[in-house]
Amino acid sequence: MDALLWMFLPLFVAAGSALLAFYIMQARMDVALAKEREALVEARAVISTHEEIVEHKVRATEESAKRQALNDFLADFRVEERHYLRESKSLFLNRKSMVLQERLYFRNIPLCNWVEHEMPIEEGGDIQQLAKACSIFATRALGAGLNGNGTADASTRLLR
Repeated sequence: MDALLWMFLPLFVAAGSALLAFYIMQARMDVALAKEREALVEARAVISTHEEIVEHKVRATEESAKRQALNDFLADFRVEERHYLRESKSLFLNRKSMVLQERLYFRNIPLCNWVEHEMPIEEGGDIQQLAKACSIFATRALGAGLNGNGTADASTRLLR
């Protein structure tokens, strides 16, 4: 029996050493796998953050391009204005009036016929002020003006 023990003892030691080496290698592989998974999660987080930033930049660029296109489109609108004085002489009356004509254009294309206003002029009245006050395409008449940042909004650009 003693001989049998000495004969199988190296086999048990070899099997034990192999099992110990297997478990140590398995633990090392688990640690390496955990590190790789951690690196993969970090890489995915960086990629998703980068993707969100790119999407936001693309959206902002698209909005900016749309806004610029709209501003360019509205900048092509203009108003042509002309005015002259008309005198009506009757037997006892001599009336002066200013005739204001306005027309809306897109580039060189007229969008409407001449819109005509006739306004009586009082003695000593300012013709230019009267023309601005009665204009139907004026920004004041349209309720438009400057934005809070000092730039003209769309309806103001329409009239330039």
